[in-house]
Amino acid sequence: MTQLTQSVAQPNPAAARAFRRPGLARLVSLLNGPMRLLLSLPFPTPLSGALMLLQFTGRKTGKVYRQPVSYVRDGDTLLTPGGGRWKLNLREGEPVTVRLRGRRVLLRPQFITDVDEVEGLLLKMKAVNPRITSFVPLKGRDGQVDRSKVEAAVRYGFRIIRWHFDQVRP
Repeated sequence: MTQLTQSVAQPNPAAARAFRRPGLARLVSLLNGPMRLLLSLPFPTPLSGALMLLQFTGRKTGKVYRQPVSYVRDGDTLLTPGGGRWKLNLREGEPVTVRLRGRRVLLRPQFITDVDEVEGLLLKMKAVNPRITSFVPLKGRDGQVDRSKVEAAVRYGFRIIRWHFDQVRP
């Protein structure tokens, strides 16, 4: 009974290691404040071509959060790596207010969990923005996306979020 409880409560250790990067987490945490300020501006900035600012309500606390995230355009949608806990506050298909290139828009998230599709989208995102793999620890020693790391990360909760445009807000 205890063994079953532990295996359900704790993720796969190999998958957990793929996302344990405390130095990077601290750096991102320090940079998020200034990024929120710059991405809140009502006009495009050099950063807003690769980053957008999500605004959503915490599912447990009701607190409003503003989270900077990277994105890549994919036709008429946007793609975001969803490795952090912030994604737990999103509900698939429910609109989220986003500051995108200085404009407020509503986007609806779609969570991509299929390993083949996640891997393909990561490759597509890397082709547009090679730095994306710096923040998504899924590359192997050769610098390419490592399939086994993608599989472990998806088991641990990593998602690609495909954002669909809903409408423009004034």
